[in-house]
Amino acid sequence: MAFEFLRWLFGSRDAPETVTAEEMFQLYSETYVRELAFDSCVNLLANAVSKCEVKTYMNGKEQKGAEYYRWNYAPNPNQNSSAFWCKVIRKMYRNGSALVVESGGNLLAADSWIRQEYALRDDMFSQVTVGDFTFSRTFAASDVLFFQCSAENIKQVVDGLFSSYAQLIAYGMRGYKKSRGEKGTLELDANLAGDAKFQEAFNSIKNEGFKKFAEADNAIMPLYRGMKYTSLASKTYNSDTTRDIRAMIDDVTDFTARGFGVPACLVNGSVQNVDSATDQLLTFGVDPLVDNLQTEINRKRYGKSVLQGSYLEFDTQHIKHIDLLEASGSIDKLVGSGVVCINDIRALLGQQLINEPWAWAHFITKNYATVSEALEAAEKGAEI
Repeated sequence: MAFEFLRWLFGSRDAPETVTAEEMFQLYSETYVRELAFDSCVNLLANAVSKCEVKTYMNGKEQKGAEYYRWNYAPNPNQNSSAFWCKVIRKMYRNGSALVVESGGNLLAADSWIRQEYALRDDMFSQVTVGDFTFSRTFAASDVLFFQCSAENIKQVVDGLFSSYAQLIAYGMRGYKKSRGEKGTLELDANLAGDAKFQEAFNSIKNEGFKKFAEADNAIMPLYRGMKYTSLASKTYNSDTTRDIRAMIDDVTDFTARGFGVPACLVNGSVQNVDSATDQLLTFGVDPLVDNLQTEINRKRYGKSVLQGSYLEFDTQHIKHIDLLEASGSIDKLVGSGVVCINDIRALLGQQLINEPWAWAHFITKNYATVSEALEAAEKGAEI
């Protein structure tokens, strides 16, 4: 019945005649567990992308102009960049694609649209709706940003996997509830079976009195002459705990995380191996996602200008927190080898840049030398 109710809820058939409270509880439990696992993975990726700095380049030089402000601060008057990217990525994973249109210089993530696909010309997007507003015009594919999820069927796969695993969770919940319930036997005097008044009193206890007695923390149940109640709670109680149910729910989270390509420990809140898990998240989860995003943006908003060094790029270095004291050794090596300047390090740490020429200069320690210089110094007897 719960399955029939779910089909009716999404409009696939007529409403079922009856849905019991237990079936509704099972339906809600299954939906919440599935959505919790799915949303946790989506939010993890969306929050990671929202922490990225979107850098803009013009003719090979980094610039911070209107385009930079639009992507990093205010894509439109009603959303900041974090809310905008979270909406786009949620749409990508939940629906398989996300549509962004531009109107009046504002970037708007669409809630719904109708796509007409063509083989030899631009696809067309009509009935584009953002909030409570529906555009009357039709958008060509070249005029919009259409992000398609690389794992387009991930939602269907996760739901299909959960549909079988949900039976184990429901069985565990029923077993736990059953083991904690009040059970007993009621002995009746056979001579009273035909007494109408006795039958009326017995039905009253059976239908109302015993239910209140079983569900109450503290209660007394009156019994009539000829009745004897014996509790069997100690005989049906088993060793199942809520930890067993929690473990099965964690399994669903692990399976879902695997489908998204993100470490399960970051989804279920484990604090073990966070550094290596974060690196795995960046490599297999965030990097492919931002590559998908920036490729679509560059080909639509910059076109062939990317060949001349005009493009947009997601900087994922800000996703991972950097502890200044722990990274001091690495910072010394980076600066001392001349790879980066002081302001490069300050930008990486999220600190204010120093507006002095020396902060932009590259330094190198004196013990670095070319092979020829080292050999020449050795011939002269100098220390290398």
